[in-house]
Amino acid sequence: MEISVLNISGKDTGRKVVLSDEIFGVLPNDHAIYLDVKHYLANQRQGTHKSKERNEISGSTRKLKKQKGTGTARAGSIKSPLFRGGGRVFGPEPRDYTFKLNKKLKQLARKSALSYKAKNNSIMVLEDFNFEAPKTKEFISICKNLNLVDKKSLFVISEPNKNIYLSSRNLERNKVSTASSVNTYEIMNAGTLVLVESSVDVLNKMFKL
Repeated sequence: MEISVLNISGKDTGRKVVLSDEIFGVLPNDHAIYLDVKHYLANQRQGTHKSKERNEISGSTRKLKKQKGTGTARAGSIKSPLFRGGGRVFGPEPRDYTFKLNKKLKQLARKSALSYKAKNNSIMVLEDFNFEAPKTKEFISICKNLNLVDKKSLFVISEPNKNIYLSSRNLERNKVSTASSVNTYEIMNAGTLVLVESSVDVLNKMFKL
């Protein structure tokens, strides 16, 4: 699959990049995508939710009233879940939501996500660029030239670049990620995938082509 390389002005440079069918042309596996997205979202959860049970409530252990003869139900403690301010029954406890996912399955999920983007013609290849200093206006200008303003997009660069990252950090719909750390959730969540020209080689090496 060949895609024309655009410059930061949104114009064709005359060069083309070949996207390997082994990465961008596989038969998508929806279940692999589901598991990888679930894995990513589970890892984002802190799992610090907590409520107090009756043994953790501070209060008197005195029996509230005599056992019989009151005409009402028995009551042994003010910390009972039946009373206001009492402990909660089977409340949430801190836990780890992460789970293991095989490396080959994660690779299949990312290939499937990239193949979906290629199939829907939602991939752009942009020539390498850099900023002398963090400038959000310059990044917005690139998005305007590519008709990506107010559209969800993911820019994939070959290596970490502080100026590019800081320039895009305040933009809600435009994200920047490196080719080595891009994940299935980011790819599927983006409407358009913008690959910087040098990031294509990194993707090929990552999938060992």
